[in-house]
Amino acid sequence: MGKFMKPGKVVLVLGGRYAGRKAVIVKNYDESTTDRSYPHALVAGIERYPRKVTKKMGKKKVAQRSKLKAFIKAYNYNHLMPTRYSVDVPLDKQVINKEAFKDPALRRKARWEAKMKFEERYKTGKNKWFFTKLRF
Repeated sequence: MGKFMKPGKVVLVLGGRYAGRKAVIVKNYDESTTDRSYPHALVAGIERYPRKVTKKMGKKKVAQRSKLKAFIKAYNYNHLMPTRYSVDVPLDKQVINKEAFKDPALRRKARWEAKMKFEERYKTGKNKWFFTKLRF
């Protein structure tokens, strides 16, 4: 069987605080590492989705409603559901990496980086499905 958990793949988080949220794999670890004895993936996802925007809203209101909140986390493959979609968001792997989890300042910077890239992609109008809330 081929490997399908690759960077850029859109996944659904199944358990925990971010259950039901969409995320993108930044880096995958098919083998276990010293700190995690199971296959896992480093993901960046959307914690709070952008809100609905209509034509009659002003620029200021559209800007406010287009904001989103991002998260970064390492997940066991068992807690991720891969989708058929891929997103080519250019997330900076120098900023979003395993070292970001050790230091709160680096973690904040990594989350900010993910937020900026996701908002940039959202404003272009591409990958609309990724930026809509999952209804279940």
